[in-house]
Amino acid sequence: MDRSLSWRIRPEVAEALGQRRPVVALESTLISHGLPWPLNLETAKAAEAAVRHHGAVPATIAVLDGVPVIGLDDAELERIARNRAVLKASRRDLPYAIARKLSAATTVAATMLLAHRAGIRLFATGGIGGAHREHNPWDISADVTELARTPVAVVCSGAKSVLDIPKTLEILETHGIPVVGYGTEEFPAFFVTSSGERLTARVDTPRQAADLLRANWELGGAGVVIAQPIERHLALDPGSFLNALSVAERQAMGIGVRGKELTPFLLNRIAEITEGQTLKANHALVVANARLAAQIAVCLET
Repeated sequence: MDRSLSWRIRPEVAEALGQRRPVVALESTLISHGLPWPLNLETAKAAEAAVRHHGAVPATIAVLDGVPVIGLDDAELERIARNRAVLKASRRDLPYAIARKLSAATTVAATMLLAHRAGIRLFATGGIGGAHREHNPWDISADVTELARTPVAVVCSGAKSVLDIPKTLEILETHGIPVVGYGTEEFPAFFVTSSGERLTARVDTPRQAADLLRANWELGGAGVVIAQPIERHLALDPGSFLNALSVAERQAMGIGVRGKELTPFLLNRIAEITEGQTLKANHALVVANARLAAQIAVCLET
């Protein structure tokens, strides 16, 4: 890790990294902006517990008072969960948060960057960002470019359902980012089991996933998307979801929501429209992805 900045790595995480034991990074924007209190804290703790149960050490990442922290403790998790005013930080926002000594929750892109600098290769989240739909054609998440340059594997349930999935997959392909279905040949769409988009790569076990990651990194590759569908009994009906999304998009356009505030706005409104169904789904898929990431991390180290 770069020591020119002030960093703090939780002792348990530092020890695991030093001994080459499996560690899984977890993001903090999900806690601060993705879910309401107290479900956000419950989800964060459940994800960490799933990582531990499957033999790895969890490292939830955030910036606290200008200091990047690799592995929040329980009090810090609750601080991020309760403070709704905390900055949402992507890669571009990290220098500002650090220089101004702000507290910031890290997005997928920022978490990947900090995880890589700490020496962590596996990261679990809900869904990656990508290209927004026709109303915001130039709104493309920094998650995509981070995957193109940072050698961290992201275990997720595909891209967030509010995005333009075909366009997102085309951009990932252009950047040479492997997109691998876990137990599926179709790209998952977060709350929806499948986007209907076919994938060219599939693995069915954590060992197969670990072997693919090794091959990618030995070839000089960067990020990899390992996409695991949400369990079918928790998934939303595609038609009902699209109806809710259309309503939420019209509301966002009406009040001028855009940029990094758009996805949280859409997800919050869809949660209200679906009477909390998406919140239950979000909790479940995050925990499932943390579990899988831990299993793959263990295989990478054995």
